[in-house]
Amino acid sequence: MKAPWICYCFFLFLILNCHSTTAQPPFEANLSTTWTNTESLPLSVNFTDGSRVRAILLRGSFAFGFYCNGTCTSYLFSVFIVQTNSGSGIIASATGFPQVVWSANRDHPVSDGAILNLAATGELVLQDVDGSTVWTTNTTGKSVAGLNLTDDGNLVLFDINSTVVWQSFDYPTDCLVPGQRLFQGQQLIPSVSSTNWTGQKGLFSLQVTDKGLFAYVGSNPPQAYYGVFGNDTNKGRRYVRFLNGSLSLFILSAEPSDPDEVISIPQASSAQYMKLMPDGHLKVFEWQARWFVVADLLNDYLGECNYPLACGRNTLCSGNQIQQCSCPVSSSNGIDYFRAVNNRQPTLGCSEITPLTCNATQYQNVIELENVTYFNIVADMEKVDIETCKQACVNNCSCKAAIFQYGSNSSGGDCFLPLELFTLMNADPDVTHRNATTFIKVQNVGSYYYDYPYSKLSRAGVMLISISASVLFLLGVIGFLIYIICKRRWDDRMEEEPIVSDFGLSKLIDKNQTQVMTTMRGTPGYLAPEWLSSVITEKVDVYSFGIVLLEMLCGRKNFDRSQPEESQHLLSVLQKCWEQGMLLDMVDKYSVDMQTRGSEVVEMMKVASWCLQYDYTKRPSMSMVVKVLDGVMKVETSLDYNFTYPRQQNIAVEQDKDMTPLLASVLSGPR
Repeated sequence: MKAPWICYCFFLFLILNCHSTTAQPPFEANLSTTWTNTESLPLSVNFTDGSRVRAILLRGSFAFGFYCNGTCTSYLFSVFIVQTNSGSGIIASATGFPQVVWSANRDHPVSDGAILNLAATGELVLQDVDGSTVWTTNTTGKSVAGLNLTDDGNLVLFDINSTVVWQSFDYPTDCLVPGQRLFQGQQLIPSVSSTNWTGQKGLFSLQVTDKGLFAYVGSNPPQAYYGVFGNDTNKGRRYVRFLNGSLSLFILSAEPSDPDEVISIPQASSAQYMKLMPDGHLKVFEWQARWFVVADLLNDYLGECNYPLACGRNTLCSGNQIQQCSCPVSSSNGIDYFRAVNNRQPTLGCSEITPLTCNATQYQNVIELENVTYFNIVADMEKVDIETCKQACVNNCSCKAAIFQYGSNSSGGDCFLPLELFTLMNADPDVTHRNATTFIKVQNVGSYYYDYPYSKLSRAGVMLISISASVLFLLGVIGFLIYIICKRRWDDRMEEEPIVSDFGLSKLIDKNQTQVMTTMRGTPGYLAPEWLSSVITEKVDVYSFGIVLLEMLCGRKNFDRSQPEESQHLLSVLQKCWEQGMLLDMVDKYSVDMQTRGSEVVEMMKVASWCLQYDYTKRPSMSMVVKVLDGVMKVETSLDYNFTYPRQQNIAVEQDKDMTPLLASVLSGPR
């Protein structure tokens, strides 16, 4: 009687076991497996926010595969958190939007149809639809047996002994998940924005050093805006670990010992992850029917104004509860040295009206801001007085500001000399128990007209003024020559014609500069003889004009000893940049106007190059230059960008001949 019951139970067990096996999606893969980024992948879901996942492996709330947001023209190969039901189907497409916690190709998204291949050699390779290799684990020959997605969201390649050969946890991007460690030598780097996945290299980072855990803002050298110090006596590899309820530092000690320091985090009731944001905040997200920010870990220590870019660069941040951003203002002379990048978005910061330049230090000043400090004071000078601190910045070309901080009973203070100026902030001495004064170095507005490189005052305007001045000067010279010649001609005619009182002379030059009409008050018009028009048609010195124009566009002198040896001659730089197709790199980097109008400036460089042709017969006349500037004529297309003198070009042929340098008058052609 027992046998049927035993058989029945065994049969029921097989059914349940079979059902559970088929319901469980795969979380491992064998070698020689290929997946294509198409809708045919087993777990493809579109979400109402425009994002899409094409999952390859799924384990718990973690999935691994292709992810996109927005228009879905490009995809990340990534690990992401999704919401699933009891049947391990991805659900909550209207609220449970996928959260990417690791990606392999954040800087090189792939297209629809891209291929992921776990090769027989043990290497995991991502190829775009054109066949190009975008990313690889470089694990060929390391006895890889398969791929696994673990319970805590770690993508792993393992060998036949189940030993980890490669894991995504060793290559963090901008996130940590519970259980994950961030080791010394690794760092979190945020994306550029919520819609641009590209790594924000050179700005914010979170990393472990032999001193502790630090958040940095990129500068030269990097400036720490947050730090939890440990001890550097530990000989092991230092790390922090995201645990349930804390971010724990193991700098001096190591697990299973207690951590050195703990940053508290709310206990997790569901899926959590930690992310370094594009603005430098370190936030913890948790799923509670939708995704919420449950902690802003650095805020408790910093306050909003303590973030390096809370208000952008060159800006003053006031208030903690209600953040206010403003440009620094001089209280002594009422002159504005800074202006908002965007008046409607004050957090974008301020720009210098006239950029600082080492070539015009005699036109620099400092503005003093009382009770203003910085997010971090790393003393360049200790126990100095305020005047010594200020002068240290004045005498250092690279210094942007002097930030002086001192206690009420101190005979000296700390002096910090930043080379880049981020957000400054108001400081209440009654709260900080320290006094602070900031001196910001500024370039006097209008110093553009005295030295190189020039200010951000409209370069186009200044260039037009200079061109107009040059043209007026040339016309003045021509007018003077006309006057002399006509006067001589008039003197010759005085014997034949009566003298006319109140003598006056004016000129009318037609567009071709071939005729000069002179008129005398009270007399009929008189057409100048042919020999007079030849004075006008003679070529003016367009070579010098080309040099001046090029200097203005590039914001430097034609010959500059402060440049590296290979870049001291501007014409050599022009020739090299033309050959490499990089004329835009020559545009004056101190000028916002020049940079934003790059294509127009490059066209002006071509005008300058036309004027600088070593064969002077190929140079334009000034009237042709004016027509180009007016847009009625185009620049000659077949320009020679080899500005080497002909004698130097033929040195191999004429090496036995006289090598006397050519005169400047020959090089610049007719004047």
